[in-house]
Amino acid sequence: MKLQTKYFGTIDYEPESCISFPNGLVGFEAEQQFLLLPFEGSAQSLLCLQSIRTPSLAFVVMDPFALRPDYAPVLRPAELEALGVSDSEELCYYVLCVVKKPASDSTVNLKCPVAINPHTFTAYQVILETKEYEMRHPLSEFAQGEGAAPC
Repeated sequence: MKLQTKYFGTIDYEPESCISFPNGLVGFEAEQQFLLLPFEGSAQSLLCLQSIRTPSLAFVVMDPFALRPDYAPVLRPAELEALGVSDSEELCYYVLCVVKKPASDSTVNLKCPVAINPHTFTAYQVILETKEYEMRHPLSEFAQGEGAAPC
């Protein structure tokens, strides 16, 4: 199928590669189907979460482990059940990034990651109960290139 995207122009995609958000994203509950598209040259750590329904809607997401290798999200039992897993470590995680100029002023939301079951392509944006993570961590607080991708 063809899809007009915000950052990549028109692309071809397979419907089975879509990530399904049964509850949408916070503030975008009607948006339930997305593609995860890597930005060129980002080594899979900077990606675009592109809406299937609304071509102009795309979020910049990052691999949180590339920023902070000790990132350890723990989901509630009901969230794990909804995602079809028994442990938080069975999931892939991405965090939303607010891109600003200069780039060092950009922030990432470690408090509300997107959790994806890599086998079913089902995803939820969750709100972690810990006080360890904030909604606006400046990118400048992270050393570059420390971590490795979890998935």
